[in-house]
Amino acid sequence: GNGDIRRGAQLFVSMVRAFANTVPVPVALHLDHGKHFNIIMEAIKAGYSSVMIDASEYPFEKNLEETKKIVEIAHSVGVSVEAELGRLVGIEDNVVVAEHEAVLVDPNEAKEFVENTGVDFLAPAIGTSHGAFKFKGEAKLDFDRLKKVKELTGIPLVLHGASSVPEDIVKLAESYGANFKGAKGVPSDILKKAVKFGINKVNTDTDLRMAYVAGLREFLTNNPGEFDPRKYFKTAKEYVKEVIKARMRLLGCSNKA
Repeated sequence: GNGDIRRGAQLFVSMVRAFANTVPVPVALHLDHGKHFNIIMEAIKAGYSSVMIDASEYPFEKNLEETKKIVEIAHSVGVSVEAELGRLVGIEDNVVVAEHEAVLVDPNEAKEFVENTGVDFLAPAIGTSHGAFKFKGEAKLDFDRLKKVKELTGIPLVLHGASSVPEDIVKLAESYGANFKGAKGVPSDILKKAVKFGINKVNTDTDLRMAYVAGLREFLTNNPGEFDPRKYFKTAKEYVKEVIKARMRLLGCSNKA
């Protein structure tokens, strides 16, 4: 219920703030894919610095209406808002989008959407997908569409479904029993090109999960007699850290905080 959501959000914010006070760089706390008004409100009340309203499953006008409502409330308390336009193939947060439902963003609609909602960031659908199986054939994004959206909106753009699914991580995990057959991500050169064409925020989730699983499987396989759960996650965290460092170097955001 709402009480559980509220307590969870407050607890999480407290934890993040405690850790944020120990590091020398700015820390943002963002709600990804907020699909329900009450959850977004609880995140704002708890102190999240930004929220995403994902009403992309609705027709354009409904998406615009729902997003505008959130923007007005969030901006009144200094919280920034991300929205999604178009739809991505894949599964995220228990939302399944079949391939035939995937719709790439319309640049002219993006312009109208941004002008009428006042949203701070926009996640346009340009050909990526959620999960570890992003492309059946050649990996490609619609850069002409991306360029047009950037020109018409002029705001920071977000690329969802952007994990690269590193081959070395896949092989490592599979060497310890995982089965990621057919996993395919967004190649590094395509990501770098997306940044040049106007992407400002690149969402990465699958790569981190796979690195974590690889590290966890490796530790448990190599230490069959270990029963202290506190030790299970050390290798996993190290692999996640290395993936994040490589990602930052790839996208050109190292040492820029």
